[in-house]
Formats: sequence, structure tokens, C-alpha cells
Amino acid sequence: MVEKVITLENVSLVDFLGADNQNIRQLAAAFPGSKIISRGNEIKIQGQTVVIARINDILSSLIEHYHQYGIVTDRDVNQYLSATSEEAEGRVLAASPDVILFGAKGGIIKAKTPNQQKLVDTVMKHDLTFTLGPAGTGKTYISVALAVRALKNKEVKKIIISRPVVEAGESLGFLPGDMKEKVDPYLRPIYDALEDMIPAEKLKFYQENKIIEIAPLAYMRGRTLNNAFVLLDEAQNTTPSQIKMFLTRMGPTAKVMVNGDRSQIDLPTRQKSGLMQAMDILKNVQGIGYVEMTSEDVVRHRLVKEIVEAYDKFDTDEMSRQAAQAGAPPRRDERHERRLREQQEAGAPAPETELPVNHEQAL
Repeated sequence: MVEKVITLENVSLVDFLGADNQNIRQLAAAFPGSKIISRGNEIKIQGQTVVIARINDILSSLIEHYHQYGIVTDRDVNQYLSATSEEAEGRVLAASPDVILFGAKGGIIKAKTPNQQKLVDTVMKHDLTFTLGPAGTGKTYISVALAVRALKNKEVKKIIISRPVVEAGESLGFLPGDMKEKVDPYLRPIYDALEDMIPAEKLKFYQENKIIEIAPLAYMRGRTLNNAFVLLDEAQNTTPSQIKMFLTRMGPTAKVMVNGDRSQIDLPTRQKSGLMQAMDILKNVQGIGYVEMTSEDVVRHRLVKEIVEAYDKFDTDEMSRQAAQAGAPPRRDERHERRLREQQEAGAPAPETELPVNHEQAL
């Protein structure tokens, strides 16, 4: 027998559980081989794995129903019990335009800043969207939420999420474990976001059946990504050939998002970022959406915003300093200048090429 605990967040227990926990009693009666116990804001489920997964799906749908309508009735419980899992999933839509999704524990996921809302609107209008912004602005989280919503609303049949694997300090070949264990740390933020939005059993089912794929960018080569919501995250670390390969995988019914941060390019020195080049090449192509996040969109700790702004100021000052140095006239070697004057006074022809600036050879 397996046990699972569901925690209710931002839920009125009376409106959700019903008088004298009637809604939970009704749900438990439909699965006599299992136990459903409500204590405070926790619901404990005990039973076989398959049954627990079904009860969990129904409870997740009821939580979404509650956030949309503010109450769950015995009639609602009957409807979800009689519906197939897929029908129940597709029934609940966002309660208002600004709600993207209800999380695995019933929390509301929505845009928190004007630019995040702009990202949501842009993705709705375009099949390909480029998003740039510093760390902590919610690019990845909002993108994953949009992908999950599209899957639940039957707009796509699968989600494909990818990141380039850029070695930082250690070669992948020297890291312990098989290839999956080597690259999983690079993909961890994607897993974290999905676990917030999809119950664990359902997420496992999606991954085992290739409905949700999370893979390094190299795994995209040779594929046609069709009828899918496709996200390329951390795209600033792609090479020009990699991002061209990715963009040309786009099928006729795909929705594609490309996210990046120009301030965190981890490519080797002198290697041009494929994202920056692609945005420049494609700037005049119609039908592509562009969203730029700023430090004002940072939704992490307040210090993250100040850190981003401090680095932005440093980068601006550094570029100004370099521009000033580039515009200054070159300082010539005084001994070389004196020799040229002496040659001209003596009537000797000036050399065709000048010695390098600050040349230190003895004259």
C-alpha cells in the first residue's frame, strides 16, 4: 500500500471539503479499496499506486475548480468522478485572463509584472518568441507554465524543453554517472518548475510516455518538432550553428520559445552567441515576437534586483571607458618622432612605413 499527502494552499476548507467533509467522504466511497483522510489542510491518500494516481488527478481538478468558482459541491465531485482523466483535465480553464495555470498544490501561477504579462500575450500571438532578460525575471518559469497550459488545454500533444550543455570548469567526461546523470544538473531548473505545476505521478507518466521531454540541445538534431510546445532555455549559450539547427526543427503546428540572458554568456572566449546573432539576422522577419525583461521584472530576493542593476551599471561604465580609449589618438614614440624630424631637416626621404607606436628598439 502506497501513501501520498496533498497539502491544500489558499483554500477555504469548508468550501472545498464541504459540510462535515462530505466531498471527501463522497470521493472515498468511490474508491472502497483505498483510504482518504482529511486533517487540517492536508489530505492523506492510501492505496494502490494506480488508484492513488486517479484520486490525485481528481483532487487536482477539484482544486482548480475551487480556484475558478470559489466552492466545490457534491455535484462537482460527481462530475469529476464520472469523467475520464483527460476530460476532467480539459474542463478547467483559467479563472481570469491573467491566470496562466493552477499549480500542483492549487497555487495560482500568473504574470507578476507588466513585462511578464507582455510575454504571455506575445506567446499567444506568435508561433516563435524570443525573450531576453537577466536572472530572476521569471523567463523559464512563465515559459514552462505556458507550455503546461497548452498541453492541458489540448493545444499541443507534447512539451519539449531543451538547454545547451555548456561545460564550466570540468569536462562532462570526468563527471560521475551516466550521460543522464551528467546533464541533469543543467536541466534541474526545468524539473523544479514542472514539479510546481504537475503532480509527481502525472509528471512521471508524462515523461515515461514522451509527452514531456527534457533533453540537451544536441538531442534535437535531425528531428521535426511538430504539434508541440518547444522551449529552448539559456539560448545565449548556443553557437550560431546550434541555434540555426534548433530553429529549423520547427514544424508547421509548433509553438516555440527561445529564452536567454545576454549578461550570462558562458561560451569560450571569441565564440559568438548564436542567440545574439539569430536575433540580428531575423529582426526583419515577420511573425516573430520579441520581449525584453529588465531588472524591474526580477521576482526573486530584493537583492537580486540590486545585483542585476549594479552589474548593468558596471557594464555600461566599462563600455564607455573602452569607447573613450578607442577614440583617443594613438600616443606616438617620442624618439621615433625626433628621428623623423632629423631626417626631414637633413633632406632624407621619409620611410614608407612607420615604426610601431611605442617601439622600444634602440635608435
